[in-house]
This record gives sequence, structure tokens and C-alpha cells, in this order.
Amino acid sequence: MRVVKRIAQVRKIIASAKRRGKTVGLVPTMGYLHEGHLSLVRLARRRCGFLVVSIFVNPTQFGPREDFGRYPRDLKRDLRLLKKEKVDLVFNPSVHEIYTEGHQTYVEVVDWSKIMCGASRPIHFRGVTTVVLKLFNILEPDIAVFGSKDFQQAVIIEKMVRDLDLSVKVVTGKIVREKDGLAMSSRNKYLSKDQRKNAVVLYNSLKWLRQAYIKGLRDPKLAIKKMASMIKGKNGKVDYIVFVDKNTLEPVKKLRKGTLVALAVFFGKTRLIDNTTL
Repeated sequence: MRVVKRIAQVRKIIASAKRRGKTVGLVPTMGYLHEGHLSLVRLARRRCGFLVVSIFVNPTQFGPREDFGRYPRDLKRDLRLLKKEKVDLVFNPSVHEIYTEGHQTYVEVVDWSKIMCGASRPIHFRGVTTVVLKLFNILEPDIAVFGSKDFQQAVIIEKMVRDLDLSVKVVTGKIVREKDGLAMSSRNKYLSKDQRKNAVVLYNSLKWLRQAYIKGLRDPKLAIKKMASMIKGKNGKVDYIVFVDKNTLEPVKKLRKGTLVALAVFFGKTRLIDNTTL
């Protein structure tokens, strides 16, 4: 496994792999890897002959009062884990390598970046799509794998790929959960012991919803009211609970099979997201 920090060097390595007829797969990450990330790495490994994992904490997707400075980092541990997964190349650039002095160019999927997570994080998805496009241009992957916990992100990236006629195929992996149901996230480490215990309410509220839907619940407003009450009872502060079409992110007026249910909740200063599809 090679670890490369410079764009020029990584391009030479990718070009060599392509000359050998290798299918190039990419798993973009911000590091501090957990089993959720590793499940995406394994999914990509099965689908490609040359596997690249990027580790880059992207400053342009963090707002001024968000956690860029304290976002968890442990490169040595990440590299040990990726070596076990037989990753071929780790791209670990500096911020200056990705955003040279005077950088002014950004890419945005306009409408979809303003809703859901984008409503409270107005620059977030502009930063995501910009850095992902840069990674696509630098690494020229044939496939790129993203997690479905960040469902809105995956849909936005798929839209960018279609709109800009990119040749990369976007693949989405399943949510990986802790034994108690909490979706795995690098930010889970921020939670206090009590917050960690209470955070399971995200998963429990989604479980309640699935059962209520089976029993006939179809009104999103009633569902939101109940789920918000459950979350508030565990000291969570709801950022949003939405019911949308999973292809267009448009709100639905009636719950039906295939509806995406997504939520974002604060426990203290830690913001967690989760979702499920009915």
C-alpha cells in the first residue's frame, strides 16, 4: 500500500494502473475510520482492480462555527486499517495541495444543497461537491463508493455526475450500525456517556416509524410529531425530520413505499444524522 500526498505523483500511479487495464475504485473519506468506512472499502475492493482511499478533512464543507479544527484525526490508525483491507493507494493531501492560494472556483448542485442538512449548513454541500469533483479529476476513478448514512450527499453527488457528464459510476453502501442501532459516525466520539445512551433514540424513532407505517400511518405531520417527542424525551434537539422522495428529495404529502425518512439531531453540540427508506 502506497501513501501519497502530491497530486502529480498520484496521477502517475493512476495512469500506470489504467495502462495495465485496472478498474480504479475510490472511497473518499475524512479519516478517523470506523467499520462503516471499512464496509465501503470492502464493497469497492470487490468491484475494482486498483483501490484508492482518500483521507482529507475538507475545510470548505465546514461552517465558521463548526468542528473543522477538532474533527477527529488518527492517520496512523487509519493506515493500519486500510493496509489490512489490501488498499492499493491512500491519497492524503494537505489543504494547500487541494486548495492552492487564491482558490476561487466552486461547484454546487444549487437547489438540493439548500434543503435538509443544507438548511442549517448553507456552505456544506458546495464544499462537498467541489472537493469530490476535484478528487474525481485527480484520481479518475471508474467507480466511487459513498455511504447511505449521508443519503443527501450521495444523491447530490449522483446529480453532479449526471449534470456534468462525468464517467464515474457512483455506488452507495449500506448504513453500518452499532449493536444498539446507532449509526456509526466519526462524530460519535464527541458524545458523553449519557448522550451516547440517549442518541439511540434516532434509531428507535425510525424503528417506531417503520412499524407505524406497517400498521397504516400515512400522515407525515403525525409521524414528525411523534418522532420529535421521542427525541426530545432523550434530550435531543431536532434540526430536521423530513419525508421525501429518495430520487428528487421533494417532500411527500403521504407516506408510501420508497419514501426516504431522514433526520438530524443535536445532542449537546454534536449533530448526528440517520435515515431509512419505507
